[in-house]
Amino acid sequence: MVLQAVAGAALGKAGAAIAAGVAAIAAAIGIGNIGKSALEAGARQPEQAGHYRMTGIIIAALVEGACLFAIVVCLLGILR
Repeated sequence: MVLQAVAGAALGKAGAAIAAGVAAIAAAIGIGNIGKSALEAGARQPEQAGHYRMTGIIIAALVEGACLFAIVVCLLGILR
């Protein structure tokens, strides 16, 4: 019975650690797509490049904030 409880806790912590890694990878992919799209939009309309860059930075910050929230939730699951 004790071994089952310990194994369950270890699997839960491993799952939370994997989820934190997946959240970080998903944020990296999202920020990469944002940068790619902003660069393509600036190449199509060079006069609006500054606007696209600022919009890309704002959206990337929002994605990074969501990733940080997900990682904090996973860390709380690990430390609990």
